[in-house]
Amino acid sequence: MLVTLEGIDGSGKSSLHAALRELLADLDPVFTREPGATWVGDSVRRAIAEQIDPVTEATLFVADHAAHLATVVRPALAEGRLVISDRYSDSRFAYQSVTLQGIIPEPEKWLRAMHNGWSVVPYRTFLCVLPVDEALLRLKPDAQREHFEKRETLEKVQNNYLSYARNEPTRFVIVDAMLPQETVAKFVADAIRQDLKSGKKKRKK
Repeated sequence: MLVTLEGIDGSGKSSLHAALRELLADLDPVFTREPGATWVGDSVRRAIAEQIDPVTEATLFVADHAAHLATVVRPALAEGRLVISDRYSDSRFAYQSVTLQGIIPEPEKWLRAMHNGWSVVPYRTFLCVLPVDEALLRLKPDAQREHFEKRETLEKVQNNYLSYARNEPTRFVIVDAMLPQETVAKFVADAIRQDLKSGKKKRKK
């Protein structure tokens, strides 16, 4: 089963990912992330730091996703493992569709087309949501932020995420990221356990 954690920068998503390592240790999940799980992720990080052409950046993200699927996600799923990824394809659709505005016509449609036919759709996606003002308080000072972490970008990205959740209510679970971290982590861990239990019952029928 593939579970993904999504949300704007500053939403506590990565802290949640770390907390689940302890709370779900008995299930022996594969914990992974995008970008960064493969060597391609290093190129993505460099592209972000150097703020190169948005099209180059976007296609590097897609390449990282492909490598991530081939080397981590698909092999783990084939073994029947639980996979929990800190960011996944929804991050691409939410963020790069903003950075590509005015550069590529219908950027989200273009990005989704690049994933069609070979990507793996998550079984469950936990979307951490909070006010953008609060997210900004949790980030580095403005001068040290990446271009993804600007207010205008984060507002658009969060709106994108919320539209995805409305369109796929059976996959997305909206998480109140203003709650204490331990409360959020327990809620998500319990929900994942319930999903696994429900999945086993369906397979037995």
